[in-house]
Amino acid sequence: MKLLVYSHDAFGLGNIRRMLAICQYLIKVYPDASILVVSGSPALHSLRLPPGLDYIKLPCLERDQSGTVSTKYLDTDLEEAVQLRSDLILATVKHFQPDLILVDKKPDGLQQELQATLSYLQFHQPDTKRVLLLRDILDRPEATIAQWQRHGYYDIIAEQYDEVWVVGLPELFDVRREYQFPPAVAQKTRFCGYIRREPGCKPRSVLRQELQLQPDQALVLVTPGGGADGYCLVDTYLQALEQFREAPVQPARSIIISGPEMPDEHRQELRQRMQSLPTVELLEFSDDLVSYMDAADVVVSMGGYNTVGEILSLQKRGIVVPRIQPVEEQWIRAERMAKMGLFQAIHPDDLTPKRLMRALQTELQHQDARTGSQLDMNALPRIADYLSRLIAPRTCRTMQKFCSLPYPSKIFSLIPQLAAAEC
Repeated sequence: MKLLVYSHDAFGLGNIRRMLAICQYLIKVYPDASILVVSGSPALHSLRLPPGLDYIKLPCLERDQSGTVSTKYLDTDLEEAVQLRSDLILATVKHFQPDLILVDKKPDGLQQELQATLSYLQFHQPDTKRVLLLRDILDRPEATIAQWQRHGYYDIIAEQYDEVWVVGLPELFDVRREYQFPPAVAQKTRFCGYIRREPGCKPRSVLRQELQLQPDQALVLVTPGGGADGYCLVDTYLQALEQFREAPVQPARSIIISGPEMPDEHRQELRQRMQSLPTVELLEFSDDLVSYMDAADVVVSMGGYNTVGEILSLQKRGIVVPRIQPVEEQWIRAERMAKMGLFQAIHPDDLTPKRLMRALQTELQHQDARTGSQLDMNALPRIADYLSRLIAPRTCRTMQKFCSLPYPSKIFSLIPQLAAAEC
């Protein structure tokens, strides 16, 4: 089984981390599978990759908070960079010849860079299955519908994709209804549930011992994801500690993982301020964020899909401050989940040191696991099942083709070998 996974990643680490979690699980279920990831993520080389998975790194593009896309490192214009990425993707598909291609979020890729590949597959490799993977929420319905109509996404999915897998639940956000999927797209849509995160590399007790924490000492983890737009959250958290030093409930320790994409000047400014806060530690990046989250008693974070999934998987007490630009998916997710009692959510326009400290004290006073409504977190086994349903019929058809031919008995014994060779 050969799978090609496309993740454009023009902003943050969310997309590539989600896709790698899927890849890691599929390799565990199908140990003979070969998975090739094609991505523009600048952090891909820093993430742990399981055996059986390799990647091709595309030239980096970036997206600012207004949604404008540009080249990140190359001294070339956007059109040239996109053409280079498009050519690399097409060449990869031609030579790798995957059984299935899993496309993250954008049906025709970032800046339409998948168009040539989709056309090639349609005419030259029609047996290659094409699946679009969507997170639970993309943006406000009116914004998403307008974008999909403008780019012709509904038609692309209807004509060129076999299925749409949504890592979410219709009870929380039904993309078919919210985004007005036409029947041809709605009937291809499969809901998978949310992604349960794998345990970290270090058990909670081990990491807390390494951090020299006593069993009754409270640890708060602050994580703004990739960190590109995370300064405000970390700045407000430090202000809360600075302004309310005499608060009756304070964390014994705080660990801030700024993210590799936080600008250096912001990270340096935070380090200077932390010199007067001896119980606060700043890390730039960890490829084992789940272990730190497990060791913490409270998690303060933005509202990305992966971070929220980790909070839910570990049943952690959380305070989520989502971003609302350039899309509002984080706020929609955070607001709906907060109403279910899964964590506290603070709209970024309402974020103040006092409001954050009040929320933090509430969570520190109730350090037991969250007991609110639990979501279906079985996305990974369902994805593996959907994958087998799409690819397995090809093997069956191959066997039927050979078995239906009038082979002489001597040759008939070679059918399994011939079928395996074709597969």
